[in-house]
Amino acid sequence: MGSITLQNVSKTFGEVTVIPSIDLEINNGEFAVFVGPSGCGKSTLLRLIAGLEDVSGGKILIDGKDATDKAPSQRGLAMVFQSYALYPHMSVRSNIGFPLKMAKVDPAEINRKVEEAAKILNLTDYLDRKPRNLSGGQRQRVAIGRAIVRSPECFLFDEPLSNLDAALRVNMRLEISELHQKLKATSIYVTHDQVEAMTMADKIVVLNKGRIEQVGSPLELYRSPRNLFVAGFIGSPKMNFISGPKAVEKGAHTIGIRPEHMTLSTTEGAWKGTVTVAEHLGSDTFLHIATEGVGTITARCSGEMPVRHGDTVYATPDENRMHKFNAEGLAQ
Repeated sequence: MGSITLQNVSKTFGEVTVIPSIDLEINNGEFAVFVGPSGCGKSTLLRLIAGLEDVSGGKILIDGKDATDKAPSQRGLAMVFQSYALYPHMSVRSNIGFPLKMAKVDPAEINRKVEEAAKILNLTDYLDRKPRNLSGGQRQRVAIGRAIVRSPECFLFDEPLSNLDAALRVNMRLEISELHQKLKATSIYVTHDQVEAMTMADKIVVLNKGRIEQVGSPLELYRSPRNLFVAGFIGSPKMNFISGPKAVEKGAHTIGIRPEHMTLSTTEGAWKGTVTVAEHLGSDTFLHIATEGVGTITARCSGEMPVRHGDTVYATPDENRMHKFNAEGLAQ
């Protein structure tokens, strides 16, 4: 129950091809995250799965059955939007139960399901409030509750945290992850934030210009990026890329080294440079270093390291954690 299969799915708007052709398998119970830069096609792909957009080619299978031409209401899916899409004149109770009311479910059953969803989402004390009297996080939980009561085959989340402040995003990220563990339902989550992708996903689908660049677990993508795009997109701060003689010495067109895979010293090391910016974050410090041999790089070091703008430092990369890419940008 809840598997999603895309077979040669494509989408065009007029003469513009947004998604050339995609094949993808999302297994029952997986939490899959579509991630990529703005305009990469991730939200369009989600809307195709939901039935909110018609495919231009290919098939969409839900639990092995062709759902390509089915209406959204017939697909057994529930979508949570970034705008919450709540009815302002209705109470939380009425908002959560609205899909069931429209389906003419027995009122007693609606009340039972609403109470159950409210308990899961810690909304029991807010059932009689209107959306305007709730915080952003509470409103998002109401929107999720409205999806839960439908007992869907799969939850579809379209950048649900983008309207929240930074601290609330972290809390809601944890809440959605915990909810997934409780419900065990298949979930597809769209975001441009690779930190959300890394912390929430069982499976990450990295999209670029409507194409899948790589599919894998967060650690697979972090440890073994298939190409320069994935290497540069996954990881924060982003991977350093070095071309030219230093890369050729290592037998590659481009070498990549993550900021956390370098050792910093104020006395000696492989690459000498000057700190142009020091970002002190408490436990960590990110140093942006103008080096003499490999250009500007970013290094991650302990927050206790007493380094500031203008200091001379030495960065030594971990040779075993270097990534090599050929002239086409593919991992060697």
